[in-house]
Amino acid sequence: MARQPIVKAEPPEVQKQRDTALRPRLLREVVGQKAVVQRLTIALNACKKLKEPLSHILFDGPPGLGKTTFATVLPHELGTSIQMTSGPALTKPMDLMPFLTNAEEGSILFIDEIHRMPRVVEEFIYPAMEDFRVDIILGEGINARTIPIHMKRFTLVGATTRSGMLSGPMRDRFKMHEHLEFYTVEELAEIIRINARKLETSITDDAALELARRSRGTPRTANSRLYWTRSYAASEADGRITLDLARAALTMAEVDTEGLDKQDRRYLEVLIDVFGGGPTGVEALGATLNLAVDTLSDEVEPFLLREQFLVRTPRGRQATQKAYQLLGRIAPDKAEKPLQLFE
Repeated sequence: MARQPIVKAEPPEVQKQRDTALRPRLLREVVGQKAVVQRLTIALNACKKLKEPLSHILFDGPPGLGKTTFATVLPHELGTSIQMTSGPALTKPMDLMPFLTNAEEGSILFIDEIHRMPRVVEEFIYPAMEDFRVDIILGEGINARTIPIHMKRFTLVGATTRSGMLSGPMRDRFKMHEHLEFYTVEELAEIIRINARKLETSITDDAALELARRSRGTPRTANSRLYWTRSYAASEADGRITLDLARAALTMAEVDTEGLDKQDRRYLEVLIDVFGGGPTGVEALGATLNLAVDTLSDEVEPFLLREQFLVRTPRGRQATQKAYQLLGRIAPDKAEKPLQLFE
């Protein structure tokens, strides 16, 4: 009996490299966010001609819109290096020192979720952003002395989903503040076609549009839909993604034609069937769904609010007519009446 070859699982670092390979490397490869791309192109051209480091940049917007992608594109455009960390990893000022002292002239320091940096770390980085130096205090009391440490000029790139949580002094130190918007269906379809070619997967144009329509206007979600459909096509068909196969794959993943998944529909079902469509508080919804309030506020509700399945009122969350139609329910005829003093 012939010995079967041993098939080894793909190492995590190989999979990470494959995922990273889907990211654009240059600004001209970025699809969507045209205004942001134009402004960054001007800033890059200026710093090259003036031989100055790029000014500090803050990217904000919902998750999955390309904040990290833009940060990784900049060093490729400038021909320099990048260091990457996150706000929660910087618990004290000394956690930041290795990144600052290792920064090269004109290099990029990227801090993801920068709004989660402690205030003491924020204050420590102020002189580094403005004067490219930090002050280290040695000793205590009357014997204490301050030693300034100078560093090479670098560019700090921050990414945040909640720019309002950044302190005013921190936010003002970023010379450029770019807000990323949701993508159109056509832009997402183009991203899906480009990434399908990188994955050596054949996909029809109508299948790419179908995936894009169900991707919530977010490239990260579009890539997840593409990966799942690609796996489904390889398992159940010849590997080619057609419209019918894309619909079948998304139906198995419980993603409907509006882009809602099982958790989104469950939220609306509880709000309508249990609480009569609202208004009701998010704490009551979380207790019924057995989900944390932060999960509902940060992951479930933003898309439902944006697509007008849900509204937030002073009295709580309330389902819209569109939500009733989606679930095939009949909306109650609630005549608007003025609020009473003790209601």
